[in-house]
Amino acid sequence: MTSPEALIDSTPYGAAGSGSGIDFDWAYGAFERRDRSLDGRFVGAVLTTGIYCKPSCPARRPRRENVVFYPDGQAARAAGFRACRRCLPDEVGRDRIAVERAVALLQEENAPRLEELAALVGYAPHHFQRLFKRETGLSPARYARERRAERARRALEATVNVTEAIYAAGYSAPSRFYAETGKELGMTPSAWRNGGANVEIHWDIAETSLAPMLLAATARGICRLSFNEDEADLRARFPHATLVRGGDHVAALREAAIAACDNPAEMPDLPLDVDGTAFQQAVWRELRRIPPGETRSYAEVAAAVGKPSAVRAAGSANGANNVAVLIPCHRVIRSDGTLGGYAYGLDIKRALLERESA
Repeated sequence: MTSPEALIDSTPYGAAGSGSGIDFDWAYGAFERRDRSLDGRFVGAVLTTGIYCKPSCPARRPRRENVVFYPDGQAARAAGFRACRRCLPDEVGRDRIAVERAVALLQEENAPRLEELAALVGYAPHHFQRLFKRETGLSPARYARERRAERARRALEATVNVTEAIYAAGYSAPSRFYAETGKELGMTPSAWRNGGANVEIHWDIAETSLAPMLLAATARGICRLSFNEDEADLRARFPHATLVRGGDHVAALREAAIAACDNPAEMPDLPLDVDGTAFQQAVWRELRRIPPGETRSYAEVAAAVGKPSAVRAAGSANGANNVAVLIPCHRVIRSDGTLGGYAYGLDIKRALLERESA
């Protein structure tokens, strides 16, 4: 989680409005779309009513010239404004502090269960479950599993013995390790460390209206969707996997993947087998939440996953996406409105966005 000060530092200075360093257009855009993910990052104060609100406040939106922005309620009160009784903006600060504390507790090897976690931060379990998921996009249990999975990845890269990685990652027993990392990592732990060893990957190349598409899948789902790549590129990513061209498994996914390229606004729900850190996975989930025909900036994606100062990291996570189109990294553009980069060329990115807008 990130403090309001970090948010201010991550946005342009010299903006209109409060003079606090918060970019006025960016903040007003959050108010217009009632962006709940930015609640607690700043408040908007209305000059005509003397009230300050959080971005997601359901009240009618004020005119642009009547709004100024402050990093928090304390700054707004110091300027003479009072808190909105409808959205209770000061309560958001308490909620975020609780979530931040919970996140720290869930980083530990022996992470507490929901009941204990909620008691430690002063909330009822069922209420805190909803609050935590609203702020992070994950349940506390899922967040803890992803933290362990991330530790497992690092441990598997650093050790030569899977048993050593079990305890280094914080698992209580080998059975727990294999049951959980098999789900989180997609492949078995040894296969993850050894570039796909003992994993069979079926693949094929299909002609699409965009470019030749490489589609590869494990038994769990699609692990690679790319353009203008071939078997050599796939082998470089999974040097020790058994690569099999064609087969019923990849054929069952092929037509739906082609259709997604032709009409990305109608995204099929296909099984994916992707790997990444907890932050990367959070970014990829956020990309799939962007409505077809809309775009977000790297800064907006970073803020949406609760890390507004991690704009560069969000860009890196976007670039690390192994499944084009289905995880729509093409919907992320620069803050100035230009397309930015794309692994398969701007012509393909532009075509995908045009098709979604149409």
